[in-house]
Amino acid sequence: MWTLALRGGARVAVGAAEWCDAFCVVTRGRVQLELRDGEPGPVLGRDAGFWLRGTGVRALRNPGRRTARVRIVTPRSRNVTCQSTPAHQLPNDGGTT
Repeated sequence: MWTLALRGGARVAVGAAEWCDAFCVVTRGRVQLELRDGEPGPVLGRDAGFWLRGTGVRALRNPGRRTARVRIVTPRSRNVTCQSTPAHQLPNDGGTT
């Protein structure tokens, strides 16, 4: 299980290979799903759970100003805490966090 911290206004790309078996739960704040075509999807609040497999979601966004947190559970063992990058800044290594 790991935690994704999305700062206010931040966006994190959802790579199909990395997120294919992920179940997510919003534990703080609100998270908006960005759909495959770039259109905004539903905004999920605290305690909302969702699968990413087969959904076509291409990114997670924080529409608020405060940091949102998402707990991510996968069958693979992964104990890391990820920090997001604000939507207007690109990572300097071209990867996702």
